Amino acid sequence: MQVDVNSFKHVKYLWDEKKAAELEGDEVALLLYRSNILGADLRITNYGGGNTSCKTIEKDPLTGKDTKVMWVKGSGGDIGTLKKSGLAALYMDRLNSLKDIYRGLEFEDEMVEKYNYCIFDLASKAPSIDTSLHAFLPFNHIDHLHPDAAIAIAAAKDGEQITKEIFGGKVAWLPWQRPGFDLGLQLSKCQEENPGITGIMLGSHGLFTWGDTAYESYVNSLTAIDTCAKYLEENYGKKGPIFGGAKLESIPAEDRKSQAAKIAPVLRGLCSSDANMIGHFTDDERVLEFANSNDVERLSAMGTSCPDHFLRTKIKPLVLEIPANEDLSDAEGLKAKMVSAFEEYRAYYTEYYENHKHANSPAIRDRNPVVIIWPGVGMFTFAKNKQTARVSSEFYINAINVMKGSEAISEYTSLPLQEAFNIEYWLLEEAKLQRMPKEKPLSRRIALITGSAGGIGKAIAKKFIAEGACVVINDNDPERLEEAKAEFEEAYGADAYTSAVVDVTSAATIEEAYKTTCLKFGGVDLIVNCAGISISRSLTDHTEKEWDALYDILVKGQFLVSQKGVEIMQKQEIGGDIVNIVSKNALVSGPNNAGYGSAKAAQLHMSRLLAAELGKDKIRVNVLNPDAVIADSKIWAGAWAEGRSKAYGVPVEDLPKFYASRTLLNEIILPEDIANGVFTFVGGDLSKSTGNVLNVDGGLAAGFVR
Repeated sequence: MQVDVNSFKHVKYLWDEKKAAELEGDEVALLLYRSNILGADLRITNYGGGNTSCKTIEKDPLTGKDTKVMWVKGSGGDIGTLKKSGLAALYMDRLNSLKDIYRGLEFEDEMVEKYNYCIFDLASKAPSIDTSLHAFLPFNHIDHLHPDAAIAIAAAKDGEQITKEIFGGKVAWLPWQRPGFDLGLQLSKCQEENPGITGIMLGSHGLFTWGDTAYESYVNSLTAIDTCAKYLEENYGKKGPIFGGAKLESIPAEDRKSQAAKIAPVLRGLCSSDANMIGHFTDDERVLEFANSNDVERLSAMGTSCPDHFLRTKIKPLVLEIPANEDLSDAEGLKAKMVSAFEEYRAYYTEYYENHKHANSPAIRDRNPVVIIWPGVGMFTFAKNKQTARVSSEFYINAINVMKGSEAISEYTSLPLQEAFNIEYWLLEEAKLQRMPKEKPLSRRIALITGSAGGIGKAIAKKFIAEGACVVINDNDPERLEEAKAEFEEAYGADAYTSAVVDVTSAATIEEAYKTTCLKFGGVDLIVNCAGISISRSLTDHTEKEWDALYDILVKGQFLVSQKGVEIMQKQEIGGDIVNIVSKNALVSGPNNAGYGSAKAAQLHMSRLLAAELGKDKIRVNVLNPDAVIADSKIWAGAWAEGRSKAYGVPVEDLPKFYASRTLLNEIILPEDIANGVFTFVGGDLSKSTGNVLNVDGGLAAGFVR
């Protein structure tokens, strides 16, 4: 098959002949390769969207005879990262035999369970609802994709005519129908009635293309998508200004971020009325073009067309009626406006549910919006975790692209409300939701841990991520922070964390860190004051500068970080936790410790005072007292260790054993032990506990609180 790779303007041609040659003869490997390079270009399909397949001849493990098998992306997953374990492998003869027992459109959902009787590879992924869409087309390789350019045509009022015009009959048209067994039969019928076509456009949905080889299918997909995109490009502006022209201008970029950071906790709190949500913000130029337009209200109210878009963005977004440059300092006035807007949205969603539910529909789900558009500023999305919130944002941008294209060439059409409801509350989707694994204890929670580029702070950050939280790692040492960022990026990925350089004695850097937190995740739930400094001096040797450093970092730092964090928590109105890493020295009197010990005592009592003050806001404040945590700690690298060595008459290298030997348990304390202690406070089992002190020191009787 000859193709001019330079002819593609709106898609990336990523096929590597050398790589493909290495896979020659392994059709499943070629399917995975094709899938991955298709998924690498978001103009071709969105994250988690679309599915791909191939058909091969395999040895039947029971008969030893050759049998035809279809390998297709299974339920869930993403073609850009698809592996063999993500494929469902099914006997073709058994899939075809399902036609004989199909009872009609009213009963098509029962066919999904029947796919399990067709499984060839018992280790393969569960088959998806789209299995039949690939099974009944007579091609070895098939791509079902959701490119914005194609959906723009599929969602246009004149989509069928436009498809005929731009493809000259080479791509057929099927009107909207919910994915399922019957749509697979309709695709097969359409192909039989239109011999020689290279694809089928599904109204309001997406595109099917195919080929006898992986390469032929890949090129046909790229060609069809590029053809759609070129047609749109040629027609932009011919009908008039895009989205009816601009109604207003965006405020400057830095102001957008500042405004977004201020309002995000309020929005997050309102979106979390049923369960905590994690946020995402973008001021992408495509979002702003749409948000600032004259048509934003009309088009956003219509909802999306493609089922993939709709399932992740809900029936429609909430558009804020607040000037972009609004003074947000009036917290009560702002909250009142937001509450009113949310109540209106919740009432709309309830009416939508009641008007379209069936006798067996699942109970109404969260009535809050997923997508919130602020003209002049940008777009927020809220979901159960960061990845879902980010992907929801990406899908709504896809929907914006679709609306833009449809309006340029015709008129945009969305799914009818009943069809939208039938997808959102589809019993098969509900069953999939019920099969989701149980969420981790810190899922849906956001944590800022000071001094978290190393030592105790880093151990706490790792523990929190392992238990489901999003974390903000920070340090006053940029180099150390960069090293930690690289470690976290590799281990957890960008959705699990963000970072900021923070000097806890500087209100400005703390303010900036919380701004970063609100922009990345929407707010904060967990604050761990862990940043520290240790200076061991006798009273006569102690300098005023050292004294000030101890109190600035330990006491003032805890105050400033807590103060700003509580402001955000109070905006959210969903409670929270502050855990202060103090020390046994807050309670135990020892030599050469007047400055450090008294500063630690101040931290401890401030914690009690804040617990008493913040209980009304459901903000818990607790203390963890460690002792002698030496591993990966900067404070043990220099003078502090030397001072302790001198005070106790023990060589520096023997300090860990010395500290362990004086405990009741004779144990060396590690950063992970402190992390486990902090998790005990915030993991959920102590949600009605505040003002407490937990010792993680191996057992020091002198440090017992009572």
